[in-house]
Amino acid sequence: QVQVVESGGGLVRPGGFLRLSCAASGFTFSKYDISWYRQAPGKERELIAITWTNWSTNYAESVKGRFAMSRDNGKNTAILQMNNLKPEDTAVYYCNARLVTSVTKDDYWGQGTQVTVSS
Repeated sequence: QVQVVESGGGLVRPGGFLRLSCAASGFTFSKYDISWYRQAPGKERELIAITWTNWSTNYAESVKGRFAMSRDNGKNTAILQMNNLKPEDTAVYYCNARLVTSVTKDDYWGQGTQVTVSS
């Protein structure tokens, strides 16, 4: 059974930090590109960070320099370290695992974790 579970969200003041975790099971984690998305109220879900299977990582401009993503294939986990948080970072954050080949497309999502940045 495939599971993707995010944790670590919460309420934090501007300038603060949070560490989100994504725990996966039921599939071969190392073969999947792992991403973090977020969705703010009334807005579309946006990609903010992705770590490819080759270990390279890309970030959205809105979080570059403040957020850092890592993955641990041995533990089937991914981490999103979020520093210097701003009110505009308030959103539900989702972990995604994706594998696209010529014969298959797997796309797994977690249930999301709420991050609220407010004084």
